[in-house]
Amino acid sequence: MTSFQSTSVEWSGETPVPQKLSWFQRLQPSSLLWLFLAAILVVLVVAPMSMLLVTSFTDGATGGWTLGNYVEAYGHERHVTALTNTLKMGAAVVVLKLLFGVPLAWACTRTDMPGKNFVRYGVFGAFILPPYLGAVGWILLAGPNTGWINRAWYALSQSSEPLVNVFSFWGLVLVTSIGGFFLVFVFVSTAFEMISSEMEDAANMLGAGPVKTAMKVTFPLVLPAIIGSAMISFLGAIALYGVPALISIPARYPVVVIQLAEFFSFPLRVEVAAAYSIPLLLITMSLLGLQRLVLNRKGYTSISGKGGERRLVKLGKWRWAMFGYCFVVVALAVLMPLIVLLMAAFSKNWTSFSFDGLTLSNFYYVLFQHSSSQKALITSVSVGAVAATAAILLALCIGYIVQRKLLPFSSALAFIAVSPFVIPGIVLAIGFYAAYAFPPLALYGTYTILVLAFVTRFLPIAFTTSAAGIRAIHPEMEDAVRILGGGRLEAVRSVVAPLLKRTLAGGWLLIFVPAAQELSTAIFLVGPTTRVVSVVLLDLSEEGQLETLAALGTLLLLIIVAVVAVGFRYLGRDFMLRRQ
Repeated sequence: MTSFQSTSVEWSGETPVPQKLSWFQRLQPSSLLWLFLAAILVVLVVAPMSMLLVTSFTDGATGGWTLGNYVEAYGHERHVTALTNTLKMGAAVVVLKLLFGVPLAWACTRTDMPGKNFVRYGVFGAFILPPYLGAVGWILLAGPNTGWINRAWYALSQSSEPLVNVFSFWGLVLVTSIGGFFLVFVFVSTAFEMISSEMEDAANMLGAGPVKTAMKVTFPLVLPAIIGSAMISFLGAIALYGVPALISIPARYPVVVIQLAEFFSFPLRVEVAAAYSIPLLLITMSLLGLQRLVLNRKGYTSISGKGGERRLVKLGKWRWAMFGYCFVVVALAVLMPLIVLLMAAFSKNWTSFSFDGLTLSNFYYVLFQHSSSQKALITSVSVGAVAATAAILLALCIGYIVQRKLLPFSSALAFIAVSPFVIPGIVLAIGFYAAYAFPPLALYGTYTILVLAFVTRFLPIAFTTSAAGIRAIHPEMEDAVRILGGGRLEAVRSVVAPLLKRTLAGGWLLIFVPAAQELSTAIFLVGPTTRVVSVVLLDLSEEGQLETLAALGTLLLLIIVAVVAVGFRYLGRDFMLRRQ
């Protein structure tokens, strides 16, 4: 009888009316697991952000409340200049990423441009290539004195001025943009592929050419995807650490992330760093609100409710011109920096490359002689794999709670799960430092804090992937397990997880690739024994060991490519672009 109490009904001669479940009835022992998982989510997301805010108002000496941290953070002109410089750089990066990503997405999905597979693989290469390795490649190419492009320019023109200088504002913008336009391509490509050709045909019948049709009909329909990708591009640009660390310091163009790193140098000023990072959170919240305001004022639904025919736009004589533009973007983002990195990795001296100077000594040094490289490789791959696995498992359970409404506050859990999406990685790292670096936990410099921070950082990817998959599974299949005596957890293990294994595997890869390369979150959390490859590469660049850096970066890329190749074989080449 007790097993039927939660679903008992009152009979009055009419249709049975289910009784409303009380809090006591909801909180049965079987629900404790879901509450525990919800608590983990709060610990990962809410606690660090709350501690960040509290720390920003805390006096480091007395422990009392103060506004002095904000005065110190923004009472100096160079600190304010770093913030304004960051906003300018972020805006310029957004424009350039859209110029790179949107035309390539349109060309690959809506036109008859040749070489589409080449472009797609090239764009995917931009996702695999870490931004800081791309920055090193461009330093080798466009350094004002020893960059290969400028050395060729000096030899040909006899000029004393460099042709290009990566250590400048536009150098910073270019390198930041080419390292992150992959997401713009993915979001906008998905939107383009969902548009029927009927409205474009109507515009063509009224006399509009391909370009006018694209500008007046096609692109306005994908405006939500463009705005969303622009917001992500801005957030990624202002929070990126590796590229500014390599370029903005020599360029003498201070930005927020470099100033935050100074607060973490001796003497340590965590409270000031917390206060200095709060405006970044306010900026991201404002952008999110602006996005919703813009999109809510207009509708962006195509007339054909269900998938109509999608015909390719005939570019005619512009086919190869479009491919030429795409090739230039891929060359800037992947081919050029990757080629010079490989040349440096196999050279005794990168400034004077020759076939006689080819060597494997850089790889031998990295693998067997350098004190940090071998362990850093193992740490990066292990932490990335563990974080991806933990994020997917947690997201699967949280997504199940949300979709099946197992807890009264399930909608709040969904909001918490996706909220790290708008938290810059470097701000998240400061929050984790403030929350968990000190006793009684004292997790600073441990593998635990790295894994927890990475799980939180990439939880939105895992949650959106898992939740979309669970929505596609009818609850009746889980009910069959429960009728046979299994619980909810057994239903997840035996029904939900097996049906979603391909989706979850794709989500795992989407997390593993950036987690194995992560620098912005790791830079403030690693310790002497937990250094990851990204941090070691940064140290090598400061020491001027660019050949060793290139060899270590190449090894990391080979590992990531091998893992992704397995994903291609199991999931298909388009697993990154699948729509849930």
